[in-house]
Amino acid sequence: MNIARSSNHRTCLGRFRNERIDTIKEWVGALTELALMLLALAIVLSLLVGANLPFFGAVTANIMGWVKDMGANGLVGLITLGIILWLFSSRKMA
Repeated sequence: MNIARSSNHRTCLGRFRNERIDTIKEWVGALTELALMLLALAIVLSLLVGANLPFFGAVTANIMGWVKDMGANGLVGLITLGIILWLFSSRKMA
């Protein structure tokens, strides 16, 4: 009887851990989605209003600098960009 109870306890504990991990994954996915939406909003606003927004800062300048750095690094920059794109494309939207 103790073996069955111990096995059942492990199963319940494993399910509880999986539920917590799934909850954390949902939160991370939702926060990432929100961050991407805010980035898109910042890009559109900086193009419409100007480069220096009070809340978003110089978003377009930062993105252009990042792309310039990636281009300056040649193959390493291309591989890094590929990995970043893969990370975002293989992710399921919440």
